[in-house]
Amino acid sequence: MSTRHTQHWPIEQVQTWLDAYPWICGFNYLPASAVNFLEMWMADTFDPKRIDRELGWAADAGFNAARVNLHFLVWHHDRAGLLDRMRQFLDIAWAKGIYTVFVLFDDCGFGGQEPHYGPQQPPIPNLHNSRAVASPGRAMVMDPTQWDGLGNYVRDIVGQFAQDHRLLFWDLYNEPGNRMIFETDGFREYDPALEDYSERLLVQAFDWARSAAPSQPLTVGAWRTAPVGSGAADFDNPIDQAALALSDIVTFHAYVDRPRMEKCINTLATQNRPMFLTEWMARAVDSRIETQLDLLHHRHVGCFNWGMVQGRTQTHLPWPRPLLEQHGINPDETVWFHDIFWPDGRPYDPVEIQIINSLTQSQKRSLSAE
Repeated sequence: MSTRHTQHWPIEQVQTWLDAYPWICGFNYLPASAVNFLEMWMADTFDPKRIDRELGWAADAGFNAARVNLHFLVWHHDRAGLLDRMRQFLDIAWAKGIYTVFVLFDDCGFGGQEPHYGPQQPPIPNLHNSRAVASPGRAMVMDPTQWDGLGNYVRDIVGQFAQDHRLLFWDLYNEPGNRMIFETDGFREYDPALEDYSERLLVQAFDWARSAAPSQPLTVGAWRTAPVGSGAADFDNPIDQAALALSDIVTFHAYVDRPRMEKCINTLATQNRPMFLTEWMARAVDSRIETQLDLLHHRHVGCFNWGMVQGRTQTHLPWPRPLLEQHGINPDETVWFHDIFWPDGRPYDPVEIQIINSLTQSQKRSLSAE
């Protein structure tokens, strides 16, 4: 495996990059009409009018960045169509003052099925993210004989947008090694061998992406926070350590309360690189805008909460209860877990919108000057 391109940016280069941007307050985005990212990006179900409307609500609330997963199978079956739809998304977001982060790979196949190109199944009632599919799929990750196609995908996508100033950074791989499968009565886990293959693919993804010479930094987020009370260190596993070693900027996931969030930030600050929290905000586990957004702003940590508009992913519902109980969490199920807006654009909690706007209002960029 070649690693000739995996040297990350020098500190001086990444600091110069960071100085060009305001504090980032973003969100992870799927249209309310999409049950997963395949449904978002396929030709028959891509919905630019809905995207325009929903990103308008986000911009009015003060958000200035969106993190969005792609899917390998859409590129494999409809390369030209996917590239066109990505350009449409960038146009819509940029017109509203929103930067974009694209995610290329993802091991979160919570629905338990391998992805298929074509009409997607409807959500399972009352189950969080019930049709989430991995990209390219866990089986393909565990079959390196198919990785040449994955390399072509990364080089092509990154190369097409390598100089696009509307892209904030590239997030190459979401939660590599995540083996969780959600079920109506709990959860189970996929083959543990996935983790070894995911780590290898993570390293290779950096090599492929760097060969396209992007002007944007590359990253993969550290995502394994230790169970409460375990005494274990956060982000102290081989996959997270590989991600941190190769990334130009530090990104991480943390659905934790404020004291734990401070601990995560302090742990990762030793990397001496800009930090972005690319997944957070789960109200029922005390990961809340009203208790943590000021901390993230004060510590100059860019952030992307999970979810925007309540929809077919059903991420306003909690994770499966046995998973929460394993971590000592007993959530209030009357409170939305994720998401910011009702399907008609009403805020779930107007106080959250006030806080977001108060922290981002003075930093809105002027499109007329660019």
